[in-house]
Amino acid sequence: MKAVILDYKSLSPHDLSTEQLFSFPFEWITYDTTKPGETSERIAGADVILTNKVVLDRDLLSQNPKIRLIVILATGTNNVDSIAAKELGIPVCNVVDYSTESVAQHTIACLLMLQRRLRDYDISVRNSSWAESPFFCLLDFTIEDLAGKTVGIIGYGAIGKRVHELAEAFRMNVIISESVVPGRSPQHGRVPLDELLSVSDVVSIHSPLSTHTENLINSEKLALMKSNSILINMGRGGIVNEDDLLTALLSETIQAAAIDVLSVEPPEKNHPLIVNQPRNLLITPHVAWASRQARQRLVDQVVSVLESFRTGNLKNRVNS
Repeated sequence: MKAVILDYKSLSPHDLSTEQLFSFPFEWITYDTTKPGETSERIAGADVILTNKVVLDRDLLSQNPKIRLIVILATGTNNVDSIAAKELGIPVCNVVDYSTESVAQHTIACLLMLQRRLRDYDISVRNSSWAESPFFCLLDFTIEDLAGKTVGIIGYGAIGKRVHELAEAFRMNVIISESVVPGRSPQHGRVPLDELLSVSDVVSIHSPLSTHTENLINSEKLALMKSNSILINMGRGGIVNEDDLLTALLSETIQAAAIDVLSVEPPEKNHPLIVNQPRNLLITPHVAWASRQARQRLVDQVVSVLESFRTGNLKNRVNS
């Protein structure tokens, strides 16, 4: 059988163990990246396709009757038309829960960087401000402890739950938003979104992008937040209105923000958040998920899925 990986480099495999993956007796073909116009040719004749973010739509699937399995190298499945695949008899599998620890730690790391003003103090040392200080220390920027602050979590899956645990280790108070899906019954122990926004010192987003969460945090919601609060988005870019966030940061409607995701990735060079570079914004390039351990767990889980395919007891199928 022919197996194709369409965007292998998205795993940054240089520091991973991939021997088990490539030990399967397939004719392996790997592509570092695949542009939309290249997909059709590259999947032609393939039995097994591994893709991270390369789109596989109905037309592409219909044109390739040999496909026996698609494995998505991520949890999100929106890049593959799973419904069309099911109609065509093609099982689609994903990988799950491999990045929980990585994203949760990244969340806390960003929060600490903002609250401890690490970037500002690092710059001050590099530009000789400490060397020129009349005192043993430099206290140009206010440092805040996390203990006693309230973090409101939006999206309470595996990652949200792990952030909850880590926040409590720092002696933070934790509240959880009710589901934003209309018609859902009130959930015991959770608070309405507007209440969470108004009382939290930190708002941490870990939701998937859906019709219910798209543009969830806009100017109206940002105005509910405390002026000394911090917004963290480790979910998906489209959840936060980026123009409204920029306005809120520049006007100091909120104190600061840390985001790992944008609505379009990679962003254009003239993206407003990047061009304006507000000092109270920390942006990382969608790497919260990507610790070496998380990426290895992803590869290991793909191996497990392929083994289950080989033995006829397929696991992690999302279109059954």
